[in-house]
Amino acid sequence: MEAVIAVFALLFVLFLVLGAYATVKVVGATKRGVDRTITQARRTVEDHTLRAKSFVQPGAAGELAQLRLKLRTSMRATQDALHAGAAEDASLKESLGLFERLSAHGHELDDELKRLEAEPDRTTLAERLPDLRERTERIAQAADSLRWAARDRARRFAEDDLDSLSAQIDVEAGALRHWTTEEPASAPPPWPDAPAADGEASRQTWPEAPRSRTAEEPTRTAITPPVRRPSYPWQKKPRPESTT
Repeated sequence: MEAVIAVFALLFVLFLVLGAYATVKVVGATKRGVDRTITQARRTVEDHTLRAKSFVQPGAAGELAQLRLKLRTSMRATQDALHAGAAEDASLKESLGLFERLSAHGHELDDELKRLEAEPDRTTLAERLPDLRERTERIAQAADSLRWAARDRARRFAEDDLDSLSAQIDVEAGALRHWTTEEPASAPPPWPDAPAADGEASRQTWPEAPRSRTAEEPTRTAITPPVRRPSYPWQKKPRPESTT
């Protein structure tokens, strides 16, 4: 009885542990989903704000907004393309490593551009714009180069797979249409009594009728007659046997 109680207690504790673990996993997944949604919403709001500033604010402030918007758009598109391709192509792991290093420079530049938006000295800001513009162009071009290279690689793989698939389909289609190939007509079987093409008699295609034994073998008599020996003149005639 004590063993049964111990087993039930152990099962109860096990169920509690599994329930707590499942609850933690669900809460963690929910939190990550909420954080991802909040980050995406914040990013969307920032993009719309930057787009509005680039059109509304004149001068250096508007150009700063344009630079930030260009930088963020290029980096985000490259990140999405590389992560999507790396799930199917392991060769993009190295490209992801390079992109992470490029992202460090991109985040640093974005933070600097964001701080300069509140810079009251417009003259100093105007002097620094050429350098900021060049850095933004270099980072955006590098990100675009990685993104287009990954896309070209995926497109090339898709074309190779399509070519191979088309070749296999052509072979299968030819195999399915095998009845359209003309086959040579088979010659009719030769007549039993007709001679073959090479001059020899053709073989009979059906069994011969059984022949009677009397038709094949000569008739034999039941008693063989005695053979008459030839007589010669110097031989004596046999005398008749005496009846006495």
